[in-house]
Amino acid sequence: MGATFVVTLREAFEAALLLGIVYSYLDKTGTRSQYRRVTVGAALGVVASVGLGMAVSVLSGPLLDLGPDLVTTAVMFFAVGLLTWHAWWMREHARAMKGQVQHQIDTARTTQRLWIVTLIAFTGVFREGAETVLFLWGLMAQASSTGWSSAAGGVVGVATAVIFGWAIFRGGKRVSLPKFFATTTVLLMLLAAGLFSAGIARLQGLGVLPFGAALWDSSFILSDRGLLGGFMAGLVGYRAQPSALEVGGYLGYLLVAGGLLYGRSSPPSAPSPRPRRRASDAETVGTRLDCVPRDRAGGAPLNRSVPQTTSFPFGSQGGAHQTRESDERRRGLGG
Repeated sequence: MGATFVVTLREAFEAALLLGIVYSYLDKTGTRSQYRRVTVGAALGVVASVGLGMAVSVLSGPLLDLGPDLVTTAVMFFAVGLLTWHAWWMREHARAMKGQVQHQIDTARTTQRLWIVTLIAFTGVFREGAETVLFLWGLMAQASSTGWSSAAGGVVGVATAVIFGWAIFRGGKRVSLPKFFATTTVLLMLLAAGLFSAGIARLQGLGVLPFGAALWDSSFILSDRGLLGGFMAGLVGYRAQPSALEVGGYLGYLLVAGGLLYGRSSPPSAPSPRPRRRASDAETVGTRLDCVPRDRAGGAPLNRSVPQTTSFPFGSQGGAHQTRESDERRRGLGG
């Protein structure tokens, strides 16, 4: 139940985000009349997804006749690869999705081919629905819970995604999308690691890989056949009695997938150079005045064109009553 809840929550929320982007941009551009086309495209995407699920369930019957264990093992490894690719693709392209959708809508409005918005909604919903069908196919191959509990988890996941989408685009609520996708990506990677470990156990049962003794037995604490243990087994791949190959495969997948998703960090953007501000006239005058020599006390600027006089107060410096400049002028006249 836990695994189907996480998968359907993530996939249905991605579809709800895409539809929300389309509806919001049509409202922004004044083309609310095209809402009906978007709704029709989304409904067709849901119908096509259900049809794909029915086709997979019907066609899986003859495949299981060829060898149930071999086919289910192959389906599990296929689901692991698809989950990993999906997480990587969303990490690389999610930020550009909004701009791409808006560009497609602008093109449809310019060329008067507004049926394109129906195609956008259909392909977006059907893509997420098809991924959900394939993910659940792999989960059902190793599920220990009943079909009803898995179906209930899927229904609850879809309903929760619809509520989240409505809260964002209609209710005005703020949901941290980076935190949501980061959390669900980690859960999907744990789920895929559990599938990979379960696939190794299937290969051991088929004799393809050597069978080893269990590294530990935690059944007395939490059995993977109970309600909580089965929930954790489907969600994060919990095993009460894992072999060395199962544990190694679980940890090895997490290392490889973690390096693929988080190993390459984007280089920090270089700071943009600050534009040089043109100095105003007042600042220019002030700068020029600062360059003029001033007296030692920091007073008025010195005027080199006028001879400076130094006067002494009466009764100081030997009782001099005149300035040095006056003395020099008299000496010049007397000579």
